[in-house]
Amino acid sequence: MENEQTLSGLKISDFQKVVDGKEVSLYVIKNDAGMEVSITNYGAKVVSLVVPDKDGKPTDVVTGHASIDDYLTSEEPYFGAICGRYGNRIAKGRFELDGVVYDNLAINNGPNSLHGGVKGFNSVVWDVLEVSENVLKLKYVSVDGEEGFPGTLETTVEYRVVKDENYFTVKYGAVTDKPTVLNLTNHSYFNLSGAGDPDIGDHLLSINADYYLPTDETAIPYGPKEPVKGTPMDFKEVKTIGEHINDDFEQLKFGHGYDHTYILDRSRSDGNIDYSAISISPKTDIVMGVITSEPGLQLYTGNWMTGNLVGKNGQRYPRRSAFCLETQHFPDSPNRPEYPSTVLRPNEHFLSFTIFMFTTVNSHQK
Repeated sequence: MENEQTLSGLKISDFQKVVDGKEVSLYVIKNDAGMEVSITNYGAKVVSLVVPDKDGKPTDVVTGHASIDDYLTSEEPYFGAICGRYGNRIAKGRFELDGVVYDNLAINNGPNSLHGGVKGFNSVVWDVLEVSENVLKLKYVSVDGEEGFPGTLETTVEYRVVKDENYFTVKYGAVTDKPTVLNLTNHSYFNLSGAGDPDIGDHLLSINADYYLPTDETAIPYGPKEPVKGTPMDFKEVKTIGEHINDDFEQLKFGHGYDHTYILDRSRSDGNIDYSAISISPKTDIVMGVITSEPGLQLYTGNWMTGNLVGKNGQRYPRRSAFCLETQHFPDSPNRPEYPSTVLRPNEHFLSFTIFMFTTVNSHQK
């Protein structure tokens, strides 16, 4: 079993190792409709996500590495990971909560703190609570003061593959023993033409958002939301990712492409949650829809990918060869009282979910 290959060519034995005194392995969940997701409990990382293309060919649509050793030394620490305790950025590594200033967060992204610090949730070993054919549930306990954050926080993430549909769900839960801030997201890098395809510029994309958060040159929002209409930031109507990515527009220059939070539209008359985003590869006709309970979505177009590292099956991932749709709260929310709150208090239970729904063009149109 240990040497059995997954549909994406991974070997479980290549992920078995003791890291920080805890056992790491690779866990595979799947259904009968052709979906297979491989996950390591190191960083709770999605290593591969296989779905059928228009011809029924199994296609791995996320970037990643072929072994735990590669993850431990990778120049890209966020492939497929759960980011926390605070995903995205906190300006200058400081915030105030209930009159107490916390100012010793790691400065690991320009002048700011990114994705929970030097050793965020992406770089720790999660405990396995449950594993079955279609479910993997993980837990991590972050102690009071870890990476500068207050409170001992117990976080769970449940990955689930729906049995009869190619839906991949990510469900988060968390409790704390003292007031803290929390922003969790999954940082999978997608290429619906197949991981290793060199460019996502031809992917069609729509994001259900009339507004986004413009940022300064350090990727921190500098003011109120702005309308996407009439700007290269507009994905309200379907267009290719690459159509305006190189436009002479300050926000795209700051991010070297898209790296911005979109404020998701919730205004459905029936009260249900609408699609947050939809993307399509013209090569495979794979369609990915995203639904989430989160208020924001960070579009990142792989602007800092280098092509230097070797991924699965000897693949390399050059600049803009994958994109991320990180469902989350807004960056720097602990310093922005006008944003949706990211404060979690004792006796509260944080709950959040995101669903990645995969079909193909013909089946999606039925």
